[in-house]
Amino acid sequence: MEFLKNIFLYQENSPLFFSQLFFWGFFFFVLVGYSFVYRQIKARSIYLLIVSLFFYYKSGGYFFSLLLFSTITDYYFAKFIHQTDSKQKKKLFLIFSLVCNLGILAYFKYTYLIIDTVNYFFDTNFNVTNLLALWSNYFMGDGYFDISTIILPVGISFYVFQTLSYTIDVYRDKLKPIDNILDFGFYVTYFPQLVAGPIVRAADFIPQIYQEYKLSKEEFYQAIFLILNGLIKKMFISDYISTNFVDRIFDNPAAYSGFENLMGIYGYAIQIYCDFSGYTDIAIGIALLMGFKLLLNFNSPYKAPNITDFWRRWHISLSSWLRDYLYISLGGNRKGKIRTYVNLMLTMLLGGLWHGAALRFIIWGGLHGAALAIHKIWVEINPFGWANRKETTFQHAINVILTFHFVCFTWIFFRAKDMNGVTTVLHQIFYNFGFLPEMLISYKAIFLTILWGFFIHWLPVSWKDFYRERFYSLPNFAKVGVAAAIIFVLYQVKSSEIQPFIYFQF
Repeated sequence: MEFLKNIFLYQENSPLFFSQLFFWGFFFFVLVGYSFVYRQIKARSIYLLIVSLFFYYKSGGYFFSLLLFSTITDYYFAKFIHQTDSKQKKKLFLIFSLVCNLGILAYFKYTYLIIDTVNYFFDTNFNVTNLLALWSNYFMGDGYFDISTIILPVGISFYVFQTLSYTIDVYRDKLKPIDNILDFGFYVTYFPQLVAGPIVRAADFIPQIYQEYKLSKEEFYQAIFLILNGLIKKMFISDYISTNFVDRIFDNPAAYSGFENLMGIYGYAIQIYCDFSGYTDIAIGIALLMGFKLLLNFNSPYKAPNITDFWRRWHISLSSWLRDYLYISLGGNRKGKIRTYVNLMLTMLLGGLWHGAALRFIIWGGLHGAALAIHKIWVEINPFGWANRKETTFQHAINVILTFHFVCFTWIFFRAKDMNGVTTVLHQIFYNFGFLPEMLISYKAIFLTILWGFFIHWLPVSWKDFYRERFYSLPNFAKVGVAAAIIFVLYQVKSSEIQPFIYFQF
């Protein structure tokens, strides 16, 4: 009985992650069931909707109700927007959608910030109350849920942005609403990308709902390669660096030398990339096995020669969402140069705030906004005609190094526990560097893992294509052997405790 309870009921201390063995058992049974319905489009959608809702329940518990709320409200708001001819009513329904979605997001992400700010400035003593838990206790019994703390629902930032993009696209006449709420529910809840992205646009995904299942031999190999690649990034690189080095540095930066803090920053740069891109690799691979194609979300971002190019390569689904639904809505570059720079700054400040209700996230977004504006000014001013000249290999390398180090500097604000942690890290680097050759020996395994991660990241595309094609061309028994060997090694080196994906907290 306890065994069945662990399988079917939400376990607060053991949410469902891609890096868990339990998930792959779950996915195996999903594929078994899928084999009976994949040829029938309607049955396939209903089956994957049920599976996805169960996945989210196992990942987020009673926050499952918020996912249903966003799905139902945006389905009907989009229909109302499409059915009315009145521009005022269209705008009104869009405002309702924005208020519902952003209101929920603001409540769960920013209530503590708002309450603390009000208490500080007005000398009040307001306390936070978890309204969802309070309402749930009405049905479950008083004391069933803790109402004194607000926990961020897993994946809320991603599915709210996803449903918002749908209603906005319908409002802009770029998309016709879905007729069937079950199909819309399937689009919103599709489990591979549900809790940490990529943010899937309705225009990219919905047409696939009505297409027959197709999976070529090469796509099958690609899916397996992506899943294995994502697991290696997550478990072999990200988790190992995190538990054995990066977390220790940022938990107490004053206890480590400036050199160790600097290496902690480099370590975090490759950790967050491998963690998040590893998740999306797995998500894309799993979706592909079921016949659905999700768009690329990372494209070797640390190869970028400028900050604009970095944001074309990093978290592509979020950066393009911010561009299309926030930057353009603010006016984009249509209202003069000064307004363009202001819009860039506002977009990135809000992008920083999206990541967390803390000053350090706002500074992180502000630094990127300022860098984007400065780069745009630099290109427009074009001193010495450099912007129109073809870069030499040396110039390109210098630009990549400068951009990479700027991004690493901003990661300090992103990763530190608070602003005091930021100042401590910087103080140690500039005033207590303390490099000793013995450190290279002491941290040999850590530094080699970090180096290896960056080496693979910076490999030319042609090299990556080569070893990917080599995997595709292996005999099937060899592919099985490679996969088995990788899985065996990963579970030998994995952390004693499952490390959640970094972007689960957003």
